Amino acid sequence: MSCVLATGAFLKNVAGLSVDGRFTASAMHGDLGTPEACVALEASVSALLDGVHGRVDAVAHDLHPDFHSTRLALALAAELGVPAIGVQHHAAHVAAVMAEHGLDAPVIGLALDGFGLGDDGGAWGGEVLLLDGARHRRVARLLPLALPGGDRAAQEPWRMAAAALHALGRCAEIEERLGPVVGETAARAVFGLLKRGLNCPPTSSAGRWFDAAAGLLGVSVRQAHEAEAAIALEGLAAVYGDDGEIVAAVVKDGVVDLRPVAARLVELGAEGQAARGAALFHRALADGLVEAAAAACAAHGLRRVALAGGCFFNRVLSARIHAGLAARDLEPLRPAALADCGDAGLARGQCRVAEHRLAELPETA
Repeated sequence: MSCVLATGAFLKNVAGLSVDGRFTASAMHGDLGTPEACVALEASVSALLDGVHGRVDAVAHDLHPDFHSTRLALALAAELGVPAIGVQHHAAHVAAVMAEHGLDAPVIGLALDGFGLGDDGGAWGGEVLLLDGARHRRVARLLPLALPGGDRAAQEPWRMAAAALHALGRCAEIEERLGPVVGETAARAVFGLLKRGLNCPPTSSAGRWFDAAAGLLGVSVRQAHEAEAAIALEGLAAVYGDDGEIVAAVVKDGVVDLRPVAARLVELGAEGQAARGAALFHRALADGLVEAAAAACAAHGLRRVALAGGCFFNRVLSARIHAGLAARDLEPLRPAALADCGDAGLARGQCRVAEHRLAELPETA
């Protein structure tokens, strides 16, 4: 018998308990950026522990050391005298899908979201993973973009538009294109950050690529809520449909390079064709990821692809990826409950990976 407690991550936090593979989720606590949410998480964890009389074999958590969920997990594990098991964010996403489908065999996972701490300490979010039991390996990713100003770039899509121009080797256009929208001083400052590589950590995040597309098309400059720019793009793409124009991503050496479509979005943004650009971006992103996932499946002799992460709330993107995989005779796997695509489903994946790690530990007398 194994019993694992998991504390989730930061956004849409949910804790969970797995007893011999039977998973019980807590209520959703919301984002752990408020004292109220942190207190709610602690209360839920206490209730879960009470249900098993405080006896667990391990406490699983996200890799990010600054999340309250991580600090709570470490403290509990020390108090209970059990291992604290860190689980990479995107591996947990994929493992949650595997758990729901009852899969133990290796799968290729496509994990798309805004942010998760990677194995290398970097900002991940557009990953193709090979998941096998307790082990995972990144086999492909989106081409990284710079995050000018660090975390602030996630709230200001125009900064990601500037990062895309930088990636295209067109830094000189940042002030001209973005200055009239955000002010010349701000545009010049971000140009300077990108030019000198100051406070511009790289990210492979699909969410930040959505922000870049929205910024280039003039759809969003600043966003007050998570995924606001991406939701706006999805709405435009859904209404516009498919006019047949394709600008393909370049998939090479495990990298999905979206710079060709970014260059086209610059043109469409200048022409005021935001809806056309939104539809084009969805097609390029989906098709590039399908190509990368299919190559990973071929390389490892697999047919199943687990689709996980908050970007799969996007129905336009999801439908095209699903159809693209099916057209290649691959089996897409998704959670039955749409809510479990995002971070609310992470605890289940954390439990799953931790259970496999416990099974690999040598037995002690």
